[in-house]
Amino acid sequence: MPQWLQNFAPILLLLAVVAVVILRLPKVEGVAHDRAYRMRRVANWLPLGLTYAFLYMGRYNLKVSEMTLGDIQGPSGAPLMSNADFGVMFGIGTATYGCAFLLNGPLTDRFGGKKAIVLGALGAALANLAMGLVTHQVVNGTALGATFGEHFLVLFSLLYAVNMYFQAFGAVAVVKVNAPWFHVRERGVIGAIFGILISLGLYFAYDVGYMILKAWPLEWVFLTPALLLLVFTAINGALVQDSPSQAGLKDFDTGDATEDGPRLGVVAVFKKMLTNPIILTIAFIEFCSGFLRQAVMQWFRTFAKQTDAVLGLKESFVYENWGMLLCVCGILGGVVAGVISDHLFQSRRGPVAAILYGGMLLGTLVLTFTYTTPGFVGPTVLLLSTLIIGVHGMLSGTASMDFGGKHNTGVAVGIIDGFVYAGTAVMSFTYAIILPETQLDANGKVIGESLDPANWIGWPVAMIPFALIGLVLSTRVWNARPRGASAAH
Repeated sequence: MPQWLQNFAPILLLLAVVAVVILRLPKVEGVAHDRAYRMRRVANWLPLGLTYAFLYMGRYNLKVSEMTLGDIQGPSGAPLMSNADFGVMFGIGTATYGCAFLLNGPLTDRFGGKKAIVLGALGAALANLAMGLVTHQVVNGTALGATFGEHFLVLFSLLYAVNMYFQAFGAVAVVKVNAPWFHVRERGVIGAIFGILISLGLYFAYDVGYMILKAWPLEWVFLTPALLLLVFTAINGALVQDSPSQAGLKDFDTGDATEDGPRLGVVAVFKKMLTNPIILTIAFIEFCSGFLRQAVMQWFRTFAKQTDAVLGLKESFVYENWGMLLCVCGILGGVVAGVISDHLFQSRRGPVAAILYGGMLLGTLVLTFTYTTPGFVGPTVLLLSTLIIGVHGMLSGTASMDFGGKHNTGVAVGIIDGFVYAGTAVMSFTYAIILPETQLDANGKVIGESLDPANWIGWPVAMIPFALIGLVLSTRVWNARPRGASAAH
């Protein structure tokens, strides 16, 4: 059996179990769809969701490339991508993503989620294609590559920022399209599906990305998602529809905060969303999620690799199967959060977020005191990833639909997801400053302070205040419901 299939087998098994569990859940009272509707809805969200997963692959491949580029000397003798360089590149990209909602949210509300996902996937594909071509030139030492190498930080930061601008259409488009297809009482399950798709994207980005590194030249880490996104651009154009009526079915009252009347202008919508205390509270919770999620996902393997001589984490099961385990944890987190929201808390999202954030606070405290103990680090970061992806799928993928309503979903998702990546940008620039710098000797071997685990104490400590703030804010929306949530279909 091929190695990739062996690695993917646990994910397939888990997905099968999840499918059985979801299908056997009791029906939500007052919400009923016939088989034709459910089948057409699957044909709508599945290609859309897979596109989102491949967008993740074309987003976090920067980290995969860093693991190799950090071992290659640039023209100055320094690594082509040091810890600080990665922090700056990723920070610029995520800041771009966070600000892009100012334009992408209103554009998606105006022109629809289908056009947004097609534009986002196409733009991200072309940006990844450009990054792959630059990488090819630099790694192969061509004359053009030497020029690129001298300005690698600036050039790659620019290309990654372009990539992240188009990536910012992804979440907005997914939620915008799904809003008219799902009643508020069944959106916890779609939040779970959103978490699954995020998790599959992490598997594609990390484990498949590292498989590509082992089998093919480095540039294919960028070229592979570029080609996949081009294929799914065409598939989305052919299959996805913005509403049931556009697919020849009947629209219905989804029971969310959608209001009747004429469509508001962009400024009025932003004012309405930014003066909504629930939307703002969720946005600040997700700011904390953005910091915590990427603090774990982007830095665990770098920490493990650079402190390996002391801790031996590179030989651990968690390090070797990082993408697969993130995927499994994310699926569990997303499904548990979505199911208990709909079936235990009557489709309220606040209680789920508060419970998961309580676990995150405990996890960050445990990591702070055990990050130099190899047996604790792996399980703790996996627990944190499970909890964080559960919250993110629940709030960005579900609560934004509930409280934004069908008409304003694009702006609502843009604001909330924009805060996620604002938190990620803060994380990136923070760690670029506080984490130990990468140094190479004349033979390209990592030396210096980054080899000592004691110099990495800032990694877990910086997470604690964000876990605490997220917990406090989550309790503020414990009883929050969208107007119209009691409406039945």
